[in-house]
Amino acid sequence: MIPAKAYAALDEKSPLQPYSFERRSIGSHDVQVKILFCGVCHSDIHQARNEWGGSIYPMVPGHEIIGEVLATGSEVSKFAIGDLVGVGVMVDSCGTCKNCSRDMEQYCEEGMTGTYNAIERDGKTIAQGGYSSVIVVKEHYVLSISRKLDPAAAAPLLCAGITTYSPLKFANVQPGQKVAVVGLGGLGHMGVKFAVSFGADVTVISTSPSKEADAVRLGAHHFLLSTDKEAMKKHNSHFDVILDTVSADHDYTEYLDLLDLEGKLLIVGLPSKEPSLSPFSLITKRRSIIGSMIGGINETQEMLDYCADKNIVSDVEVIPMQYINEAYERMVRSDVKYRFVIDLSTL
Repeated sequence: MIPAKAYAALDEKSPLQPYSFERRSIGSHDVQVKILFCGVCHSDIHQARNEWGGSIYPMVPGHEIIGEVLATGSEVSKFAIGDLVGVGVMVDSCGTCKNCSRDMEQYCEEGMTGTYNAIERDGKTIAQGGYSSVIVVKEHYVLSISRKLDPAAAAPLLCAGITTYSPLKFANVQPGQKVAVVGLGGLGHMGVKFAVSFGADVTVISTSPSKEADAVRLGAHHFLLSTDKEAMKKHNSHFDVILDTVSADHDYTEYLDLLDLEGKLLIVGLPSKEPSLSPFSLITKRRSIIGSMIGGINETQEMLDYCADKNIVSDVEVIPMQYINEAYERMVRSDVKYRFVIDLSTL
């Protein structure tokens, strides 16, 4: 077994605190990774505080992991000691179902194994995440990270990056298309960067007038204040694609009406209540609502290689491990631009 240091939630009420545990010994297909940086996703808060239900404790959160290979199993062929690598939202799947066979392990029919707050496929071990010193992962679920990228700023690509890249690629966003990104947070700011890099005409839609300057800085061409009903009405039937990153409760109809003929509303936010929508807003222009959840391993590697080529990373604030509870409170207040990343050398 391999000793690991971490910060963990021991129950849904207590702050995260120092925690020690053991990773499994390296198997023939495993890669041992020294964790250098780990992004802080808002889902970490939801799960640490059991806001979605079903949380498993003790819980070491974190699924935006960047590190260096410390050791490899005897059958590992893709990685060598010292390589810069990443681990994202999942660390295993059945590998044989029709979805896994199509390189979409995130939709595994048996259910993917999450990097944390999950039971590993032995049926008993609690999967623990990246707020820790070391992790052991099957080679297939380890990703190569280019040394061209700032490793701290690359960490959120493993969740926020692929979560926005995948649906935009699925929607086949093309140069010149009109794309709107709803919400300018950890997900939204990545959606803007990708849509701009694809050559789209990009609009940020936000409830906050203060977000306009950042939207422009990130490359957006336009800004639309969603509380300005006249401005919203003028954009009816305007967009080809809308990427909705908002997890606050809201009405999908408002955004469906902004879509042109056969427009696509891409959903990556997770509102706590079921959203309302008008069927008339769907049928009158053959619009569609499409949900998306991260990406498969091959697509995630494609995204990472694309980011290295285009020099795309997240806007981050690097913090010591000991600051995590303050960081959670700031995230709840939306007081971060746009992703906290933990420097694990401070653990």
